[in-house]
Amino acid sequence: MVNATRPYPSVRVDAAPVAAVGSAGGVLLTEVLAVSGLSSALSAGLERWRRPSAVHDPAKVLTDLALTLALGGDCLADAALLRGEPEVFGPVASEATVSRTITALAAEPGRVLPAIAKARKAARARVWELAGQASPLHGISDANPLVIDLDATIVISHSEKEAAAPTFKRTFGHHPLLAFADHGQAGSGELLAALLRPGNAGSNTAADHIEITRQALAAVPGINASRPGRKVMIRTDGAGASREFLTFLTRRGLSYSIGWTLPWAEMGEIYQAVTRAGGWTPALTAAGEVNEHADVADITNLLTQHGHLTGWPAGMRVIVRRERPHPGARVAQDRLDDAEGYRLTAFTTNTRRGQLQVLELRHRRRARCEDRIRCAKDTGLRNLPLKTLAQNEIWLAAVALATDLLAWLGLLGLDEDSARVWEPKRLRLRLFTAPATIARHARRVILHVKETYAWAEIVLAAHRRLRALAAAPT
Repeated sequence: MVNATRPYPSVRVDAAPVAAVGSAGGVLLTEVLAVSGLSSALSAGLERWRRPSAVHDPAKVLTDLALTLALGGDCLADAALLRGEPEVFGPVASEATVSRTITALAAEPGRVLPAIAKARKAARARVWELAGQASPLHGISDANPLVIDLDATIVISHSEKEAAAPTFKRTFGHHPLLAFADHGQAGSGELLAALLRPGNAGSNTAADHIEITRQALAAVPGINASRPGRKVMIRTDGAGASREFLTFLTRRGLSYSIGWTLPWAEMGEIYQAVTRAGGWTPALTAAGEVNEHADVADITNLLTQHGHLTGWPAGMRVIVRRERPHPGARVAQDRLDDAEGYRLTAFTTNTRRGQLQVLELRHRRRARCEDRIRCAKDTGLRNLPLKTLAQNEIWLAAVALATDLLAWLGLLGLDEDSARVWEPKRLRLRLFTAPATIARHARRVILHVKETYAWAEIVLAAHRRLRALAAAPT
């Protein structure tokens, strides 16, 4: 008898040995591993840490952990998600074996982490070559550089862990510094390097910014890491505005776009001088259209006259933006960075050509780095679950591998522009949890995706592209 007042069907539930697959779309990530050559590169790089009698390759354990994070896991035990689908993910180590492997790798972080970084770079070179015009290196020049965004974030710890400390936000945890390669408006981004730091690490520590930049440049294939030139740009907020860091970037010949702290004691006088000279130019919106509520101006000469650029590298420009704050951002009293009702912000760059509005818009697009951090936190960075610093550095390497897989899936498998910029949550909802069953025919395993599934065509099309690339000559 049907209850007419019930809006959904009444379903009986049991467990049975059916051929269903719970995370069928995860096959796209295993195909990315095959196409990129990451599995084989990691296996070769971590060969010395594989015991002669070991059943599970440390590289497979690490990529299984990365797959787990990409599919939404946030601890070692979540590898059970893969273990239950051997037809798609193969044999997966037990939780105890995963833990022992991480501990063994963490015993020599000075050797393991460079080996992982080397394997990732080799795989990245392969992926970017296959990506063609979608490659971050395609068409880069002094005017259109490869952008590397730097930013730090707080990872809260709820228990005592090595290097966890009070943070400037009055929380407790770690303060990693991250470097992302920006794929632009039509893509996502790649976590090139990550520096795991104590929670009390300074926000504007020049030595840390120099180290993460070196690691990030070393992770980019096809460039001279010691002197990459203006075709690579470092972009970050005001935490990077130190003489030592800007001198380092200048000596390496890099382009840069970095937040700048204005001299508020004299800013009123400087602001009036710009206004009297008619130096304000309308800014641009995120869409590239004229913004009627914001203006930009070059104040380099005025700062030089007041002696504020003495001792800084030659070739710097300081560009200031004034904007009427949104009504929701207004407070009872004017802020220090207000002038005649305008909110002032600034950045410095060594780019000499180009309109001020375009340079300022390029700098504001640094906000995409916040999106990359949010996505990384949704892919394992929200929690550093292990005890020692070295173990959590291995965990962070697995997070980087997971973000690689998601970014490379967009570059190689998702031809549709909208799908290419999907964030992890949407990828899991629409692709990775696709309902399917396993069938066997002529010694082949076939994954049947449910044809009425809303995004079945995207899953199938992505799989076809990745299979075709895997068959391409290396």
